[in-house]
Amino acid sequence: MQVDWGTYGWLIGVVVVASACQNLTGFAFGLIFVGMAGALHLMPIADAANVAGLLSLVNGVVYLRSHPFQPRWDMLKPILASSLIGVLGGLALLHWLSGDLVNVLRMLLGVSIIACAIVLLLQKQQRATLSGPGAMWVAGGLSGVLGGLFSTSGPPMVYHLYRQPLSPQLVRQCLLVMFLTNTVLRLGIVIPTGGLSMASLMTAAVAVPVVAGVTWLLAKYPPPLSTRVLQWMVCSLLLAAGVSMLLA
Repeated sequence: MQVDWGTYGWLIGVVVVASACQNLTGFAFGLIFVGMAGALHLMPIADAANVAGLLSLVNGVVYLRSHPFQPRWDMLKPILASSLIGVLGGLALLHWLSGDLVNVLRMLLGVSIIACAIVLLLQKQQRATLSGPGAMWVAGGLSGVLGGLFSTSGPPMVYHLYRQPLSPQLVRQCLLVMFLTNTVLRLGIVIPTGGLSMASLMTAAVAVPVVAGVTWLLAKYPPPLSTRVLQWMVCSLLLAAGVSMLLA
């Protein structure tokens, strides 16, 4: 796929927005990048998902290196186990839909983005106690399916974790660990099977310094906004991207 410099400029702009949202809320890089790239017809959805995976990997590593992290394995074990199983199912579904059903894939992405935004906007107050392991497995499995399809593992687990009596920093770190692990598995399957195009690699290579720069800048100078305000801003972007994909 040939990509001109004008398209690269738009892609870099999308990367800046997606990186900022990811660092400020702990989620939405994949949703915003794949959604906006698809809505603006910058690249095919499968390629955009691969770029999102590569850049999420960079974003997560830079974030975790610049923030102290003590893993909560009692939470991470069911999150990782269930989401990794979901990734395999999502990749199988992506392979089936990427042929003659590409328009169905596009509509599925648009509906998924809108549904995720609405669920996050309607998020309830925090629980007084942690949910049981069953809820964690359901949220992890659904997140994995979205991760396998579009490199967008966040929404189900974002909704679940932000309802728990946990600090926002711990939630962001748990989400990033899940994103990193899911991305490693996804790319470990996509690359050997020839699913990673040269266009995806070139776009990711150009955007890596942008992701690292945005991540470093926001770690050093975080904006004085509450978590809920940031979530509303991100969800507004998601709604716009999802609606655009359905109308395109």
